[in-house]
Amino acid sequence: MDFKTLEGMQYFESILDTVGNTPLVRLHEVAKGLPCPVLAKAEMFNPGGSVKDRIGLAMVEDAERSGRLKPGGTIVECTSGNTGLGLAMVAAVRGYRAAFCMPDKVSSEKVNLLKAFGAEVFLSPTAVEPDHPESYYSVAKRISSERPGAVLMNQYHNPSNPAAHYRTTGPELWRQTAGRITHFVAGMGTGGTISGTAKYLKEQNPKIQVIGADPVGSILKHYKETGQMSEAHTYKIEGVGEDFIPTALDFDMVDRVISCTDHDGLNMARRMAREDAIFVGGSSGMATWVALEVARECKPTDVVVVLLTDTGERYLSKVHNDEWMRDNHLLDPTSTHAGSLLGAKAANVRMLISVQAGEPLKKALSLIEQFGVSQLPVFRGTEVVGTLEEGDVLKTALADQGALERPLDSIMGPPLPVVGADDSADVVVKLLASRNSAVLVRANGAVSGILTRFDMLQFISGGI
Repeated sequence: MDFKTLEGMQYFESILDTVGNTPLVRLHEVAKGLPCPVLAKAEMFNPGGSVKDRIGLAMVEDAERSGRLKPGGTIVECTSGNTGLGLAMVAAVRGYRAAFCMPDKVSSEKVNLLKAFGAEVFLSPTAVEPDHPESYYSVAKRISSERPGAVLMNQYHNPSNPAAHYRTTGPELWRQTAGRITHFVAGMGTGGTISGTAKYLKEQNPKIQVIGADPVGSILKHYKETGQMSEAHTYKIEGVGEDFIPTALDFDMVDRVISCTDHDGLNMARRMAREDAIFVGGSSGMATWVALEVARECKPTDVVVVLLTDTGERYLSKVHNDEWMRDNHLLDPTSTHAGSLLGAKAANVRMLISVQAGEPLKKALSLIEQFGVSQLPVFRGTEVVGTLEEGDVLKTALADQGALERPLDSIMGPPLPVVGADDSADVVVKLLASRNSAVLVRANGAVSGILTRFDMLQFISGGI
């Protein structure tokens, strides 16, 4: 680290000098009720927004020292985005070209970030075998062999990857926890982060437990437990898990591996933003979900540390987008609020149609015909005092046309239940499942909208 002081000024000579020394932050709301503290290593504080800044710098410097990477050369890598960004920063500072190959499931934010640093980006289909000519591994190898002066960083098999974490991440955690860390949890992709960090920590205290977090669909958990390969399946969480075994991953450093579903990992990432104001991607949500599972088994004297890989800004079009989560049948109703559901309704059906107590029944019938609504809340001033159901209005009107001139109070039913705009969609679903045809939503002290069973069916199916 090249930190300068000059005539009272304090500054770094290069953005690369700010890599590492990221903070440790305690999780509160998502870890509420657990017997021990859960601390998060916030790697989004690196200049490129992820833990991969550490290995990007280390791999390039090692390639320079060995003479493989020369001035004017091209840095090539297959990446889910974060390692590419770490390498792109180094390339920009040191005058190299950069070309990155990525699976087509990565978020558009990652692709655009790499291009913003001047890198070339090549997308490959996700659901192909690693040795397929069009896989992002194969494309990266082809580019590095065809371009003069190009060097494949090969993070999956580059010893500089775990070595960077042995030199930096491990010592930082030992120092930050004053040696009290008892459990370390991290996602596994290349395996460099967990292997290098674990090696250092276990050298300090062999009793420290190291737990890998693996998405359902990856083969790493199965391989750790059986020593055998298995069939991989596609999953939505980015940047973790594999369909082959990277040599940067030292399973001897990992005590056990816990699997996490897309649903649990992605919704945990959303909870972390809304409950603890920690904005992360899906792999960090997955690692946190695993860390909380581990902490449930711990003693009050234990200290669980989870490594948060990157910032959630890279996933605004995916994990942190309600529509994408619904379209992929991943959205947890408890992470969506009634106010959000109301705001997602089309403008022409978002307006609350209501009547005042004492008005004639024909007014209610007119509104039902005009707006095509099935329920009409009845107000007395600003207070909800009843409900008119479409069927009851029509039945009364057909039986006695004279009733249309009488006050609607005589046939109104009890008022619909009212939820707050900040109440979860899960609360709405439970109310609608218990004989309520709709619920009203209160925001800023006033009832401002209605959610029906049809609205919730559209929400569940991705229609709103």
